[in-house]
Amino acid sequence: MTYDLIIIGGGPAGLTAGLYGARGGLHTLIIERGAPGGQAGQTDRIENYPGFPEGISGLDLAFKFTEQAQKYGARLEMGTVEKVDFSGEIKRVWTGEGEYTGRAVIIATGASPRPLDVPGEEALRGKGVSYCATCDGAFFRGKKVAVVGGGDSAVEEALFLTRFADQVSIIHRRDKLRAIKVLQQRAQENPKINFYWNTVVEAILGESKVEALRLKNVASGDTWEEPFDGVFIFIGLKPNTEFLGNTIALDENGYIITREDLSTSSPGVFAAGDVRSKAFRQVTTAVGDGAAAAMAAQKYLAEAVQ
Repeated sequence: MTYDLIIIGGGPAGLTAGLYGARGGLHTLIIERGAPGGQAGQTDRIENYPGFPEGISGLDLAFKFTEQAQKYGARLEMGTVEKVDFSGEIKRVWTGEGEYTGRAVIIATGASPRPLDVPGEEALRGKGVSYCATCDGAFFRGKKVAVVGGGDSAVEEALFLTRFADQVSIIHRRDKLRAIKVLQQRAQENPKINFYWNTVVEAILGESKVEALRLKNVASGDTWEEPFDGVFIFIGLKPNTEFLGNTIALDENGYIITREDLSTSSPGVFAAGDVRSKAFRQVTTAVGDGAAAAMAAQKYLAEAVQ
C-alpha cells in the first residue's frame, strides 16, 4: 500500500500535519517511535498554548492532538525509522517493522536533549542521570538534585522538581539565567531552589547511582565535589536526523534546511517542527509548521497529478 503522505514523527508538528493531511483527503500515515506528543507530551504544564488560559498538561494536549488527527482518518503506527530513500517519485521509509511507501513525506522527528558528554553521564543514565523531570521527578522525593542549564526548559523542570525534592540546585555556566522573566522570578522566589553561577559539571560520580558531581567555577577556576542524588540535564537540543544519511540538505548543526513552503532539497519531502533549521522552537511554532507542511504537500501532490 502506497500512502499519499507519510509523516515521520508524532509530536505537535507531525500530529498537526496528520490532521491537515487526512482532513484534506490524503491517505495519511504517521510513524512515531515513542508516545505521541514528543517533547511536549513530557512537559508537566504548558501555559502559553492559545485556547487554554489556565494551562494544560503536555500529556493532555498530546492526547487531544492525537485524537483529532485520528478522527479525520490519519493512521498512527509505532516504529523507529531506520533509513529512507527519497530518490524516486515514490518515497521509501523503513522501520524495524517493515517498509512503507508514500508519494510525499513530512519529517517531523523533533530534537532530543543534548548530553553534557562528561565522565559518568552515560554509565549512570537512568541511575540518577535524567533528561526529563516529569518522567523521573517522583523518584527523588526528599532528595537533593541538580538541574544543569539556564534556559526556559531548565527552569521549568527545576520548578517541577520542587514538588518532590527537598533541594534543587540550578547549575549554570553564566552569571544569569536565559529563561523568560516570569520563570526566573518563580525560581528565585522558590525557597527550595538555589543557584550555582559560572559553574559547569566536569564529571558525574557514583558507582551504581549518582552520588556526587565534580563542579568547576569557570570564573575562579576552583573545582570541588558536592553530593547529589540526581542530575537533570537541560542544555539544549540536537536534531533527530541521524536516519536521513545524505538524503537531504542539513545545516552545520544537523537541522533540516527548508524553503519558505517547508520543502527540502528533495522534491516531495518537507520538514516541520523542531527538526528544521529555524529561530524558535515552541509548541505553537511546531503546530504552525505542521499545518504549513501538510498544505505544501497537498499542493505538491496536486501538481504531480496534472
